[in-house]
Amino acid sequence: MKVTAALATAPKTPFELVELDLDEPRPDEVRVKLVATGVCHTDMIVRDQVYPTPLPAVLGHEGAGIVEAVGSLVTFVAPGDSVVLSANSCGVCEQCLTGRPAYCADFFARNFAGTRPDGSTALANEAAVSSHFFGQSSFATHVNVAARSVVKADNDLPLELLGPLGCGLQTGAGAVINSLQVRPGSSIAVFGTGAVGCAALMAAAAVGATTIVAIDIVDSRLATATELGATHTINSRSTDVAAEIDRITAGRGLDYTLDTTGIPAVLRQAADILGTGGTVALVGAPAPGTEVSFEVGGSLLKGWHFRTIIEGDSVP
Repeated sequence: MKVTAALATAPKTPFELVELDLDEPRPDEVRVKLVATGVCHTDMIVRDQVYPTPLPAVLGHEGAGIVEAVGSLVTFVAPGDSVVLSANSCGVCEQCLTGRPAYCADFFARNFAGTRPDGSTALANEAAVSSHFFGQSSFATHVNVAARSVVKADNDLPLELLGPLGCGLQTGAGAVINSLQVRPGSSIAVFGTGAVGCAALMAAAAVGATTIVAIDIVDSRLATATELGATHTINSRSTDVAAEIDRITAGRGLDYTLDTTGIPAVLRQAADILGTGGTVALVGAPAPGTEVSFEVGGSLLKGWHFRTIIEGDSVP
């Protein structure tokens, strides 16, 4: 069938709206008519080839829509169902079988390769176009989605708002609830208050953290962060973050810090403001090979932890 899609053709180049051919769904796929899709930072860095999904490609991985057709092996959704689309995984490796699909042994291939596992693509014009980005490629009017990327939603929910649940919101909220297991009464700082950071702030408030610090360089974002649960805000462009955290915590430092930016200097700062036994976590996506330095002499006495997080350790 003919579909319209936003095609990524080259790094730092605007997407092109084009007509493409979409093939028939495979037995383990679901055809979805998209209602809306979120736009994630990962879409932008893949377009710019920080991660090597072959171009041209249809990206997008925060889709929401209506099921139009299902493959012969799919039994959990039917035509007419509302669905949200999320990351893909194999379902049979050790990580998938123990409830950690974000760390699937085949995660990169199933989310970034631009093909199905058999090497085929669902999209073409005069030549093959990379498809199945995060199992979906939601920057299109219709997509054939890997079944493990499909999550059934109540039909009365507003699909035009649900797409970011599939990546940004589950990443931020999951980092707080699943990965860090933030405790009631504890303190946390979130660096970056985009969709992921705001989801983390809301989750921190929901689980009962009592000191919730939002850090950004855009005042309007910090104002939104306050509405969503932040107890303190810091504009890191105009304020000394370490000094302000020292004031807020009376010199104790923070129990948790979360970096959503992927910027090495920010991650180092997030580690430096931890208190004893604190944990710093990274959900931002720097380029492969990026390194960051940590002070490990004086901070040895803190017994602090560092962990990386994919998709908020969520099971979609």
